[in-house]
Amino acid sequence: MRLLLDTHSALWMFAGSPSISVALQHDLTDPAHELFFSDASAWEIVIKHSLGKLPLPEPPSTFVPSMLVQHGIARLPITLEAIFDWGRLPAIHRDPFDRMLIAQAVRHGCALVTCDPEIQKYSVTVHWR
Repeated sequence: MRLLLDTHSALWMFAGSPSISVALQHDLTDPAHELFFSDASAWEIVIKHSLGKLPLPEPPSTFVPSMLVQHGIARLPITLEAIFDWGRLPAIHRDPFDRMLIAQAVRHGCALVTCDPEIQKYSVTVHWR
């Protein structure tokens, strides 16, 4: 299974948060599953950190790459095609980062790992348990 982590899911995974269930943790560490982290999430993390809304143990430029390597997660760049897909999404969700994750998940055949109920209103596979 191809899994694209929503920003909160990635941060919770990195922190070992109890918000990630044992069953979901198993899915996220199963070598049969491919894990992806969007550049949109990196952008969101940098913005929130710079505004003082997201404390991190080190700067995002160090924290994010090191967590991706540590957890074996591949980067998912933002492509022009995903940007155009973003523009065609219905305006259900107001968060531009979440909308980009939806567009990328659909384009790249990934399930989106998120607990956000607004995302479930789109035609995207959501993986949360």
